[in-house]
Amino acid sequence: MTISVQGVVARGKGEPAEVTTVLVPEPGPGEALVTVQACGVCHTDLHYKQGGIGEDFPYLLGHEAAGVVDAVGPGVTEVAPGDFVILNWRAVCGRCRACGRGRPWYCFNTHNASQKMTLEDGTSLSPALGIGAFVEKTLVAAGQCTKVNPAIPAATAGLLGCGVMAGIGAAMNTGGVTRGDSVAVIGCGGVGDGAIAGACLAGARTIIAVDVDDRKLEWARGFGATDVINSRTADPVEGIRELTGGFGADVVIEAIGRPETYQQAFYARDLAGTVVLVGVPTPEMKLELPLLDVFGRGGALKSSWYGDCLPSRDFPMLVDLHLAGRLPLDKFVSETIGLGDVEEAFAKMGRGEVLRSVVTL
Repeated sequence: MTISVQGVVARGKGEPAEVTTVLVPEPGPGEALVTVQACGVCHTDLHYKQGGIGEDFPYLLGHEAAGVVDAVGPGVTEVAPGDFVILNWRAVCGRCRACGRGRPWYCFNTHNASQKMTLEDGTSLSPALGIGAFVEKTLVAAGQCTKVNPAIPAATAGLLGCGVMAGIGAAMNTGGVTRGDSVAVIGCGGVGDGAIAGACLAGARTIIAVDVDDRKLEWARGFGATDVINSRTADPVEGIRELTGGFGADVVIEAIGRPETYQQAFYARDLAGTVVLVGVPTPEMKLELPLLDVFGRGGALKSSWYGDCLPSRDFPMLVDLHLAGRLPLDKFVSETIGLGDVEEAFAKMGRGEVLRSVVTL
């Protein structure tokens, strides 16, 4: 038996996202059917639409979501119908090399639903990040559902499903920011501001926000930035050094995913400091750095996968911190929209007018 719902699909590279009918099968073994209540419009969805991640069109877009479990398939014990959950794209397998070494946040074999959602003509859909949540109901692996306190609004909770968690985790998990550190964040969209919020939560003393948009820099102050640099009018490397006693920051987080901003991050860190790449580059991008500088500056160059988060550990904790007034997740929600407004939300994202547009259903 299948369920007919409305969802947002990208049929081909660069084509406008459209609302159309999606057929969703009932959950099989290890699967869960989730009624989506809210889903953020993330830059990764735009990458999918533009063909920057793969060519497995048509894509069912959306992945940064929260909702309620409708039904579960045989063998599912993690969640039950009625549970309020945040969807995640790291359904830890428990058996791969990373899991076997006690590092499940790196799980190399995260799993998705076995069955396919389809268009009315039977064409299989590729769900974004294995989720596909710009839809009234979606089918996921049960491990992609993380139960959290239902007191948090769905529009706020869902943001932990991708961008905000990626930023917070880039600071706290990957970057290892701790009390008294100096931190610089290059790129102050949803992920960058998540990194700023994470650095603030971890006790960083100096948090420097870098962007080309004064409006975004003002938003960054609201998440804990102590200083801001507009890199359109000032050299960010020199600016970061000036704000850190001439040395550079202990941790620099690049939240854009471009070679030129990564180079800025590399040279803006202190000796033996850490650079964290959490911005997502496109396939054609290349990076050039003098190998002697890589050796001579020491420290660590890291990539952050989903903020190196463990959803079962991190989502409930961060929700509780928000409910306690210690983590302003609600500030990331710029507007709530309907399924038919996703294409315009992509345009607003490109113009830098929003941190997150959130589809509510």
